[in-house]
Amino acid sequence: MIRFVLASASPARLATLRAAGLDPEVIVSGVDESAVVAADTATLATRLAFAKASAVACTRPDALVLGCDSLLDVDASIVGKPASIEDAVAHWKAMRGRTAVLYTGHALVYGDRVLSEVAGTTVHFADPDDAEIAAYVGTGEPLAVAGSFTVDGLGGWFVDAVDGDHHNVVGVSLPVLRRMVRRLGLSLADLGWPGR
Repeated sequence: MIRFVLASASPARLATLRAAGLDPEVIVSGVDESAVVAADTATLATRLAFAKASAVACTRPDALVLGCDSLLDVDASIVGKPASIEDAVAHWKAMRGRTAVLYTGHALVYGDRVLSEVAGTTVHFADPDDAEIAAYVGTGEPLAVAGSFTVDGLGGWFVDAVDGDHHNVVGVSLPVLRRMVRRLGLSLADLGWPGR
């Protein structure tokens, strides 16, 4: 079995992978995300994923390292994690009743081989009132996630629909990861799947 490492601090990504039969080692990359730039949301998400995977792969050269990063695109504006409660409230007021695309960049590093792919999922937001937004932001949950929302937690009340891969919105697209693993000539079984 190949050592599989998740270069992410996201509990949602880890929970998704575990529920899908993998149990990766977690190593947080420590990448300064503010130092990575790109002109569009999809490219930035991919560059961040690559930076995280590459940083961790240097410390685990024998492992298959997965880096991911998610960002919300609202009318071509990049929305990451909010910097404050006020930012989270502003994000919600700007996106309520609207549609946006959540991009997750995926990068795999295995020895000297590197693959990357981005997945986009369209999210249709509900129209929460100001009191609901304040209550939701007050929980603290939106402060730790791209776009100031979750679909698998308290924020799920305010997501009317998702067009595309639901897991991508949570933070890792299982179909994308499977394709990438196969492109490396590996299988999910090589990573310990189904692991139960």
